[in-house]
Amino acid sequence: MTSPQQTPDTHGHSHSHGPAAPVSKHLRRVIAAVLIPFATAVVVGLVVLWPGGAPAHERTGVGFDRQTEQGQVVKIEQIDCKDVNAAQVPPTGDTTTPEGREAQRAQTGDCAKVTVEVTTGKDKGRQFVEIVQPDAPRQFHVKQGVVVAFAPDAPRDLQYSVTDVDRTTPMALLAGIFALAVVVVGRLRGLMALIALVISFAVLTLFILPAILQGSNPLIVAVVGSSAIMLLALYLCHGLTARTSVAVLGTLISLLLIGLLGSLFIGWASLTGNTDDNTGLIHGLYPEIDMSGLLLAGVIIGSLGVLDDVTVTQTSAVWELRQANPDMGPRALYKAGIRIGRDHIASVVNTLVLAYAGAALPLLLLFSIAQSSVGMVANSELVAQEIVRTLVGSIGLVASVPVTTVLAALVVSADRPGTPEGGATAETATGAPSGAPSGTPPKAPAGRPFGGLRTRGGGGRRRKA
Repeated sequence: MTSPQQTPDTHGHSHSHGPAAPVSKHLRRVIAAVLIPFATAVVVGLVVLWPGGAPAHERTGVGFDRQTEQGQVVKIEQIDCKDVNAAQVPPTGDTTTPEGREAQRAQTGDCAKVTVEVTTGKDKGRQFVEIVQPDAPRQFHVKQGVVVAFAPDAPRDLQYSVTDVDRTTPMALLAGIFALAVVVVGRLRGLMALIALVISFAVLTLFILPAILQGSNPLIVAVVGSSAIMLLALYLCHGLTARTSVAVLGTLISLLLIGLLGSLFIGWASLTGNTDDNTGLIHGLYPEIDMSGLLLAGVIIGSLGVLDDVTVTQTSAVWELRQANPDMGPRALYKAGIRIGRDHIASVVNTLVLAYAGAALPLLLLFSIAQSSVGMVANSELVAQEIVRTLVGSIGLVASVPVTTVLAALVVSADRPGTPEGGATAETATGAPSGAPSGTPPKAPAGRPFGGLRTRGGGGRRRKA
């Protein structure tokens, strides 16, 4: 019976399945010499900038800065809108304006008298009435959960009002379906991805946001926080390997490029970052926050997730190419890897642009209704900051492909034959022929990793490349 070591086709399939062979101890030391100082700097930055919680402030009662409680609709009655003066036609009687027409429609229909009960807080069990006009965008039904705002300085009958519906149940169910799908398809790696997602959200809410509110430089906070997320997420999802370390280095270089370009063009284009009611409220509550720096921090954090995908994919592609053909040098690996990267660039950039366009779609509709020219629309700060955000992030993504591919090609080509990590044999790591004794690397001329040897057929013959 033929043993596995004697089977002619064994070596022909040794590089096509399973994870890429790990690198030698020497190369791991070189990578560690680069990444350990970087990781140390990130930890020091977290310790120095750690905010210890968001600073307290007196509530303004405006927008999201309101005290809220949970409530439930307990009763709905239909009443004539005229009886409750739900709307008033303008004193001039002019119903040609949108406001006048809306008021006239409200007076001629039936309004809903909604009784809401507060279900949380010190006033739990208290009820109040909300009048809903017939053309209101949000209608209610009995037993529906709602979010109510509390205004302590208002008259007692007007202290509570409905601000939104309670979407906890559908959102929690959707999150559960998402988590289940990730674990079922991704198995252990999917579970680690969910853990990394939780950690990323924790870094964002416990460090980045409170540190910015405390007055720390938003750019420095974003760089430190993004670096921490990057290290934790990549190593959790893809393992503590040299391949992951190369992806980390590629992501770091691309983030630095995005930070430099973002800082340059946000300043050059005079983007303040204070463009809507929410940013105006933040600036009013915390005037010491640099809003343009906050915009730049958002660019960096928003680009991180897509960068991780690109750099990991490129690194894995180069590693697998080397596994499939150990004779490929750094130049050949780069050429093959960059061909894969070009396809990735086309899809990722289009995805990023469409994502930003989708988020700003209502704004774009407003400009279209106003029949503004393309130049005027692009020049407005609301749209200009999205354009700068998209283009800076896209440049970083495009640059990450050749940068990561070069790093991966150089690292995997510079690997020295020897006992790899994880206890794998040198045969697996170096491509020794199946007839060679286990653990014996092929002899190679000096300066040529893997010896430039090519195995042919089942006879174990070698010839120089």
